[in-house]
Amino acid sequence: MKTKLIKYTSICLLVASYLLVGCVELEVTPNNKYSDETFWTSVERANALLSMGYNQMMNSDRIFRDERLSDNLYNGYGNPAERLIQTGIATTATGIFADEWKDSYGGIKTTHTFLANIDRLNADEALIERMKAEARFIRAFIYFRLTNWYGDIPFFKEDIDLETAQTISRTSQSTIVEFLHQELDEIAEILPASYSGSDKGRITSGAAVALNVRIALNFNNWDKVIECTDKLINSTKYGDYDLFENYQELFFYDNQYNKEIILDIQYATTYRTWSNIFAYVPLSLEGTEYINASPTQDLVDSYLMLDGSKWNENQPMYDDRDPRLDMTIIRHGGVIKTKQGTSYTVNIDPNNNPNSNDYAGRQNGTQTGYFYHKYYDANPLAWTNNTSWSCNINIPTIRFADVLLMYTEAMYEKGQMNAEVWNKTIKRLRERAGFIASSALDFPGNTSDLQDIIRNERRVELALEGLRIFDIRRWNIAHIVLSKPFRGAKFDKNGTDYFEFPAGSFGTRDYLWPVPLQELQINPNLGQNTGY
Repeated sequence: MKTKLIKYTSICLLVASYLLVGCVELEVTPNNKYSDETFWTSVERANALLSMGYNQMMNSDRIFRDERLSDNLYNGYGNPAERLIQTGIATTATGIFADEWKDSYGGIKTTHTFLANIDRLNADEALIERMKAEARFIRAFIYFRLTNWYGDIPFFKEDIDLETAQTISRTSQSTIVEFLHQELDEIAEILPASYSGSDKGRITSGAAVALNVRIALNFNNWDKVIECTDKLINSTKYGDYDLFENYQELFFYDNQYNKEIILDIQYATTYRTWSNIFAYVPLSLEGTEYINASPTQDLVDSYLMLDGSKWNENQPMYDDRDPRLDMTIIRHGGVIKTKQGTSYTVNIDPNNNPNSNDYAGRQNGTQTGYFYHKYYDANPLAWTNNTSWSCNINIPTIRFADVLLMYTEAMYEKGQMNAEVWNKTIKRLRERAGFIASSALDFPGNTSDLQDIIRNERRVELALEGLRIFDIRRWNIAHIVLSKPFRGAKFDKNGTDYFEFPAGSFGTRDYLWPVPLQELQINPNLGQNTGY
């Protein structure tokens, strides 16, 4: 996603106005504004509209929000919509459903406006075809999220008028998914495998292949997963990807555009920044005031011991654990570096914490006794200034590690999991994390626990990246894991108890979101998902 594109702030404002009035036929063409007649005379303005589509496709808010919907986090601040969904008590009037619907169809509106008009531009034909492919990818990305959340949805491949919008019915999810696979297959053959210079960050052919994999995975199309992951693992036609050497630092400012990143959300100092992380890191860091949500003990428990065995109550809580634990989560006794360059040990113990705001259970603080470490980089270049939480680091959306794990899962589900597959996937991820014991690195064989091992590896490798909610839904375990009490760390606060919070009642109906109430009031033909 091109950093240069998002700098055209004033043009983007005019683009937004264009989208609102672009269908209106004017009698007089003003010579001092971007009218429909003059807009498509400039590559810069076309790029600005495409940039708006990039911004609407995905952002940091959605990544952090999606993670809050899963069992990896406990929503301890206020009574947000995520908690209502997480606990199964949301209604058709819950605002998040309408917001996601509106924002997504706004992005589709942008891509359709772009695709309907880009051929009017007097520019190089190859450039126009590439930009079309980018817009088609954005549309596919948004439609995938929509059908993932809502199931059957209104589906159209060009802009529709008001009358159609108020009478259209929903298209089946299977029809939409079939279209997305075909669309992404075509897009992958148009887009370049890489970019240079100011074009770095744009959507590539590899991103089209990887999104195709993610869609196939979500609907258990294992043959398609294997077909597409092969293009990224065993070929360089669609990009030369590999694991970055350092797990924690692949999210750092200095390592943007590293070889593991297939698709990321682009940010840039001043022009477009994000600040979500300030509500997830220790309060003792300057400028933080409250914690939105905190990692759960269940997530912490999922990190293995260094010998590859599961952690149990008879072992030390944090010693000799998967190194990704401390790279992902700040816990009691963990060390964090400030943006001013100093490091300190975080004290989260509520029984012995006289000089810190980080103690577990503190009002507006961490309710579980854990904070985020992933996404936090102390490098001053990552921030607008040392005291600001305006961050300009790109956020990975699809990375090569995910491709390896999707391939592993598909091979298991097809009954083809073996040592060769393990060695080029999970073994490599564990070696990169810092495991050295053969008991952790060697293929465990086709045991009854192999599915759990593969799923758990996915959980810890991709923790806090907004993917867990989609995994527990497609595995059909969301109603189980989200209906258990949420737990936090153990500090002997009440005898030997862990912090514990009430269980929810996530049920069958909650696997799909409802059509928003106001949409049904406008168009009864949409119907409603079961249970709402």
